[in-house]
Amino acid sequence: MTDDYKSKKVISIGVVKELTGLSERQIRYNEERKLIFPERTENGTRKYSFSDVETLVKIAEKREEGVQSYEISQGMKKERTKREGEPQMRRKMIRGQLNAHFRTKS
Repeated sequence: MTDDYKSKKVISIGVVKELTGLSERQIRYNEERKLIFPERTENGTRKYSFSDVETLVKIAEKREEGVQSYEISQGMKKERTKREGEPQMRRKMIRGQLNAHFRTKS
């Protein structure tokens, strides 16, 4: 089974509250700080994914440790940049290995 279900925005804010123990205000605060990105239905209802719920739990844990939202945001940006750069880095490494291998044989 793939993790595609984790990215589908199907969870209401009420269910997110129950799953995370956070208040609606806390959930919306994280959205205002650009830490999560719920989708909106035509009538404006927020919809969250399982990944959003996991992110909210991680954020809440960090906040309990005394980490400020700005620091959390910066850490999340670094993680995102790293994840996005991994496929490019992997391709560069493979290309380098292929080049090194074929140069020594010719």
